[in-house]
Amino acid sequence: MSDPLPSWRDTATRAAILDFVAAVTDEGGPDYVASEARTAVFDNDGTLWTEKPMPTQLHYLLEQWKAAAAADPSLADKQPYKAAASGDLSWLGGAIDKHYAGDDADLGLLIAAVASTSGGVSVDEYAASVAQFYRDARHFTLGTPYAQVVYQPMVELIRFLEANGFTTYIVSGGERDFMRPMTEANYGIPAERVVGTGMGLAYDDATNTVRYAPKLAFFDDGPEKPVRIWMRTGRRPILAAGNSNGDIPMLRYAQGSPRSLALLVHHDDDTGRGDTPYDKGAEQALTAASRHGFTVVSVRDDWSQVFPAE
Repeated sequence: MSDPLPSWRDTATRAAILDFVAAVTDEGGPDYVASEARTAVFDNDGTLWTEKPMPTQLHYLLEQWKAAAAADPSLADKQPYKAAASGDLSWLGGAIDKHYAGDDADLGLLIAAVASTSGGVSVDEYAASVAQFYRDARHFTLGTPYAQVVYQPMVELIRFLEANGFTTYIVSGGERDFMRPMTEANYGIPAERVVGTGMGLAYDDATNTVRYAPKLAFFDDGPEKPVRIWMRTGRRPILAAGNSNGDIPMLRYAQGSPRSLALLVHHDDDTGRGDTPYDKGAEQALTAASRHGFTVVSVRDDWSQVFPAE
């Protein structure tokens, strides 16, 4: 048979994945899980594709905020519009780092600006705008389309799981409707299996459409992830994959199953293959890995290939 995980090196991590899938699909074995209960959940940014030098949605938002500041110069002195207009992104990076460290002092400004960007826009208009961004935008440092910065080993893992009766979901702190236009093309995961942060929504009777309200409905990170998984699926997953501190509750939630696999992607690749090595934002998760028995996926040691072949 052909290798189901060709971009995974022959390491203990690969063996753990293969052993887990073999165990839960063996009808005569003690760890058998019926196919309808084989639920697997994946974080997106930093787990399924690169999130450095910034999450992809932030790139999209920078373009929107820069245009807004040009149209209304009074915004140029306010964050995050100031960062977008000046090109000095240090404040944005600091706000994200603060969030992963548990300090959301600047997160409110970011969320308010995100809400302002989509407020009043129909879901169809937003989807078209995001789809255009994905067609035209290039990764900041690699210069390639965003479809080329997905992690090939993780896409292979999704295909392998689905071939063995798993239903896969994306569960991300990223905004749900920003992810939906790209998930099926990049991962083969349809829009209805995308769980993420949600902006407020309201039905507009006059135009017979659904529009965004200028407010956040919920932020799908940390302890909110298990809640949203249950609300969407009605099941506890048996496999979860993440990469940051905000994924710890999701990984632990999966471990509540009798047989489970919790994967933590560690960005330790210092070989120049394009995936920037970093631990910032994952310090707590890496500490929790040994305490809770997460299987750590080393980008450097476990993956023979990082991105898809061009």
